[in-house]
Amino acid sequence: MPRQTCAPSIDIGQLPRTPLGALWVAISDFGLVAVDWAKPGDDFLARFAKRYAHPGYSNPETTSQVINELHEYLEGERRVFTIPIDWSVLRPFQQKVLQLTFSIPFGETRTYGELAATLGNPKAARAVGRAQATNPMPLVIPCHRVIGSDGKLHGYGGGEGLATKEWLLRMEGAILA
Repeated sequence: MPRQTCAPSIDIGQLPRTPLGALWVAISDFGLVAVDWAKPGDDFLARFAKRYAHPGYSNPETTSQVINELHEYLEGERRVFTIPIDWSVLRPFQQKVLQLTFSIPFGETRTYGELAATLGNPKAARAVGRAQATNPMPLVIPCHRVIGSDGKLHGYGGGEGLATKEWLLRMEGAILA
């Protein structure tokens, strides 16, 4: 008889007021799976259910730690996130890239090429960029700390795009060229 598996429960929470606007978070039984900006008229719960084939439930008890840590980070009071991350929601290459991104210290940056080289394939800078662009947990997995080889900001899908990326790097005290 085939082994039956249960889908993990997923809890949804919201941080309604931050310097970057309202944020949604989603937590599985194994850790954080999503951080997203709340957009006017947007139904995060519907988008989440479609993306993860799971409805998600509001549970302030489960989501309070990530909400508190995000609040502390955006107020400049936290430099390191301690919440568990559910890496299983990522494809293998994206998982490697984003685990490396997660290790970039507060206030520092790396280039797409540096990350590709660290992964053993210096020509994979564009693939690294694609993995960053599809990061489902921005802020916690700090894709904003990844910049172009020219020292400039390239691409950011969260909040107000590059303006948000610049705000985050300035808040962290990273030096921008």
